[in-house]
Amino acid sequence: MGQSAETTDWVSRFADEVIEESERRAPGKPVVVASGLSPSGPIHLGNLREVMTPHLVADEIRRRGHQVRHLISWDDYDRYRKVPAGVPGVDDSWAEHIGKPLTSVPAPNGSAFPNWAEHFKAAMVEALAELGVEFDGISQTAQYTSGVYREQILHAMAHRGDIDAILDQYRTKKAPAAAKKQQKPLDEAEVEAAEGSGAAAEDDGSSGSAGYFPYKPYCGNCEKDLTTVTSYDDATTELSYTCTACGFSETVRLNEFNRGKLVWKVDWPMRWAYEGVVFEPSGVDHSSPGSSFQVGGQIVGIFGGKQPIGPMYAFVGISGMAKMSSSKGGVPTPGDALKIMEPQILRWLYARRRPNQSFKIAFDQEIQRLYDEWDKLDAKVADGSALPADIAAHSRAVRTAGGELPRTARVLPYRTLASVADITAGHEDQALRILSELDPDNPLSALDEARPRYDKAEAWINTQVPADQRTIVRDEPDAELLKSLDEASQQSLRLLLDGLASHWSLDGLTHLVYGVPKVQAGFSADATPKELPAEIKTAQRTFFALLYRLLVSRDTGPRLPTLLLAVGQERVRALLGE
Repeated sequence: MGQSAETTDWVSRFADEVIEESERRAPGKPVVVASGLSPSGPIHLGNLREVMTPHLVADEIRRRGHQVRHLISWDDYDRYRKVPAGVPGVDDSWAEHIGKPLTSVPAPNGSAFPNWAEHFKAAMVEALAELGVEFDGISQTAQYTSGVYREQILHAMAHRGDIDAILDQYRTKKAPAAAKKQQKPLDEAEVEAAEGSGAAAEDDGSSGSAGYFPYKPYCGNCEKDLTTVTSYDDATTELSYTCTACGFSETVRLNEFNRGKLVWKVDWPMRWAYEGVVFEPSGVDHSSPGSSFQVGGQIVGIFGGKQPIGPMYAFVGISGMAKMSSSKGGVPTPGDALKIMEPQILRWLYARRRPNQSFKIAFDQEIQRLYDEWDKLDAKVADGSALPADIAAHSRAVRTAGGELPRTARVLPYRTLASVADITAGHEDQALRILSELDPDNPLSALDEARPRYDKAEAWINTQVPADQRTIVRDEPDAELLKSLDEASQQSLRLLLDGLASHWSLDGLTHLVYGVPKVQAGFSADATPKELPAEIKTAQRTFFALLYRLLVSRDTGPRLPTLLLAVGQERVRALLGE
């Protein structure tokens, strides 16, 4: 792929900028990009953009031969804010843990993990491995409780007046009307997705009678962060606090105390400086006036650092699952999407849209059209006819700097695989029989050749298609309907049955079922739409509806050529009254 292809996409443009900026800030050192995720509950597809945006940029930088670190900061030392609805193994009793660090909250019942944060982190780590995302994970619990940030904490406390003055510029400001106005109201799923990152709390510390403090201890008795700092001595680093939850109070030395953290609006810029982050995107919820990204840009200087380059990214919507209310567990996770689509497709969705463009991930019938679009692109890339930006997005979807992602050996249309999985209802031998008949000249010899795509299509049918839309082939012919048919309908069935044996392949049956109404109207089966009157389309629809009623007792169903192959010649003949 030539440079012209690479320079036309958003990823390359950011990579150019980041490499240049990194050389300016830290010549000769690895480029550092970052993401932050809060394992406060299931990590949603909206939050995946927080990872995929820097991942794609980091991967492009790697492809160019530079060293790069993609940090994922697990904000697992954040406070537990609420009990998420609809999480299996969790009930209202978890409310007693609100205010504790996420790593001090018990995991859901039945979990194999030691605490709440590890439980939800694990599902994301698994999904990122399948997506080919290479990263360095940093647990903020580990960082804070081992004293890694001690100097930064003492520095923030010593400069608390400067931090307070910066924050104070925004506390009284109202966001301008333009910033307040969303382009459209968020649906429940999008609101849920927006809440997933560490910045959601937007905490900037408290000003009590003793003044402002950018640090909050977790209580030594109840572990909650409902504490108020009552005094601090800069010389000795002695800090006193009281807990409003349980009444406990104590005095500690901050130069040896590790059970607390900087408030979010100070914590984030401190880490930019500490890690030397050059690129980190932020969601629209963090980018409005007075929010953490903007304020952090001023606070980071106190720690001797610079704000990263970072685009604001738009929300990711869901089609087909948006009706799911948060009471049913909210927005789907990357793991949910990877059950029904291959990782290449999910990568492509994030790669082909600029970060500030919103898009939807399909869990409904739209997934079939999405796959058709992907297969067309795949073919165009293979024959060299794709556009440069499309080639770049495709390349980022199918491989990383480390190599190609595993792919399905024999690519068959997703909609065909879904229809076969639907009709065969889990019978693998039946599925293989049908799939091997799709192209008799090049038959599929084992179902594994069509995997993992076949498994994804089967999972989509089993988890996303309502029971009343599933296909159930009739056991017996519909004798009454067959008896009531007029001569023209009987003739159409006869033409179909006469041609079955010689057209028994996907292409052959497609030609046959579309050709019957043409032949009946006195045209050639090969006649193109331009050569035919408009009525032929109506005749075709009527014929198709008749076949569906005779085969599956409904007016619609999977594509007829696939359905006929699935039912099998012998059974088709019986159901059509031969």
